Amino acid sequence: MSYLKFNKDLMINLEYSLYRNVLRTNRRGAYQNTSVSGCNTTKYQGLLVMPVPFLDNENHLILSSVDETVIQHGAEFNLGIHRYAGDNYNPKGHKYIREFNCDSVPKTIYRIGGVILSKEIMFSSKENRLMIRYTLLDAHSPTKIRFKPFLAFRKASQLTRENDQVDKSYRMVENGISTCMYFGYPELFMQFNKEPEFVYHPDWYRDIEYLQDLQNGDTYQEDLYVPGYFEMSIKKGEEIIFSAGDILVDTTTLSNEFNFEMQKRTPRSSFYNCLKNSSHQFYYIPNKDEYYLLAGYPWFKVRARDQFISLPGCTLSVGRPNDYENIMDTAIPHLRDFMNDKPYKSYIKQLDDPDLLLWVVWALQQFYFENKNQFIKKYSEFLFEIIEYILSNRHPNLVFHESDSLLTTYGREVAVSWMNAMIDGRPAIPRSGYLVEFNSLWYNALKFTEEIANETGNHEKAALLAEKSSLAGKSFIKTFMNDAGYLYDYVDGYYKDPNVRPNMIFAVSLPYSPLEKRQKKSVLDFVTKELLTSCGLRTLTPKSDKFRPHYSGSENEKKFAYFNGMAFPWLLGHYIEGYINVFQMGGLSLADRIMVGIENEIQNDCIGSISEFYDSNPPFIAHGGYSFAMSIGELLRAQKIINSYK
Repeated sequence: MSYLKFNKDLMINLEYSLYRNVLRTNRRGAYQNTSVSGCNTTKYQGLLVMPVPFLDNENHLILSSVDETVIQHGAEFNLGIHRYAGDNYNPKGHKYIREFNCDSVPKTIYRIGGVILSKEIMFSSKENRLMIRYTLLDAHSPTKIRFKPFLAFRKASQLTRENDQVDKSYRMVENGISTCMYFGYPELFMQFNKEPEFVYHPDWYRDIEYLQDLQNGDTYQEDLYVPGYFEMSIKKGEEIIFSAGDILVDTTTLSNEFNFEMQKRTPRSSFYNCLKNSSHQFYYIPNKDEYYLLAGYPWFKVRARDQFISLPGCTLSVGRPNDYENIMDTAIPHLRDFMNDKPYKSYIKQLDDPDLLLWVVWALQQFYFENKNQFIKKYSEFLFEIIEYILSNRHPNLVFHESDSLLTTYGREVAVSWMNAMIDGRPAIPRSGYLVEFNSLWYNALKFTEEIANETGNHEKAALLAEKSSLAGKSFIKTFMNDAGYLYDYVDGYYKDPNVRPNMIFAVSLPYSPLEKRQKKSVLDFVTKELLTSCGLRTLTPKSDKFRPHYSGSENEKKFAYFNGMAFPWLLGHYIEGYINVFQMGGLSLADRIMVGIENEIQNDCIGSISEFYDSNPPFIAHGGYSFAMSIGELLRAQKIINSYK
């Protein structure tokens, strides 16, 4: 039985099918994404979205959609679907859908009278190219198919309108055409595995709307350009393969290429396989020997903090240590340039985040647990460099204090932590001074580096680090532990922030903790009772008057709610790790229940993946990036922890 299968009743119900979408990517930053109904619901969706380095560092929507029309006895049945002004859907091709599943590739079965047609979408793993395979499963009369491409050639974050700047020319290529709407863009090659008839009929389709953008208060309406249409006959049992990309292909190889790509796909036949497949989608290899992790889809690029939080789960937890090394080895030269105050040019953004190096140390520690010898040989010196850099106070916004061996940062006017929402140029949550997760990570980093110093025979360094970590541990408890039994979120001067937030979970989950077991249990108790949901940990307790359980309202209201109540799945990784650290085998039943709860989301929002964050009260609607690396990486790491105990 298919794990990700949707029947006719679900597919023809637009209230359901418009809010579930599929995503396929390559490792060069390009992707294909649309709702399961075939109707694009945001400006970021389309059949071919790709970087155009000649223009900028953004993603660009090239091919928005393709409308297919089945023709028999002169009667036309259009399988496409678009939303136009006035809540008008036209055509309404979703009514012909009989089944949809995406275990291997997105596959839709249409039935029009006696015609049964399957449509399978494949995104090339190596090129910026989409392939669609149409198979006529049954037909009792001569059948033709017409293909009408809708073109955009715009930034994915912007919209377009009918204009006279469009280059409407095209040229014939093998079994298709190529065209380019604007200077600076690559040519779009649209080809088939058999010769079509192309009818040149340039036109604009006006006022196409994107429902979810409209509901989110974003710009939502545009015009799309159609250069004409392709038409060809198809026989029962025959396959037609459509290819659209930025390179000319040999159309005689399309069938073999499609089958070869199918064989490479891991079926999304379980929750684990869905997470594993999603983890591969974040890989970004823009050039040879350069490896990164994208923060998520559809709009994220490479963000430093996200990459290192996601890295262990997206590589080590799925048995890909070589990928871990490739990504880490790409990043280290840029990190060294930053630490040495040298100019650097990198795809990695936000290298100056004050907690970044602390997350790098944590990510290195995870690799150490996998392969101690390789870590000592390859990364131990870099670890010492990071600790020395922090201890010498060379970071522009991270201060080490000799008096208590803890770290402070200034965050009253700039967002410094992962809770980085901004409202009117100021942090929505101005966390400043001693931050609880910064110092949890710092204590762990000191103890881990002490361990490595001893293993490498540098006992003098180890003794110095032991002295600092001992003081840091005592200072941590004195600074953050309160009489109620949980940890202050941050301490800034005389102010101790009493809000119950999830940042204290790291003091329980990390390999080295300054807390005693009794204190860990107390912290876990607060997190469990006040922050745990089926979709993640809340960013604020419901007991607070600032608590916002739903991501709604104006743009500023949403930004405020972002870290004042929304539930983030990536925090479940550290919660599960902390819970099992404390309760050992006794914690497995709760961990399993948490994983079962989040598994329900695999058929919502982005099919087969997990979103950035969710409303923290029922019905737990997903928001933000609909496939998010930190969510996927930490759930994979949590599953590995559970399996290791079992």
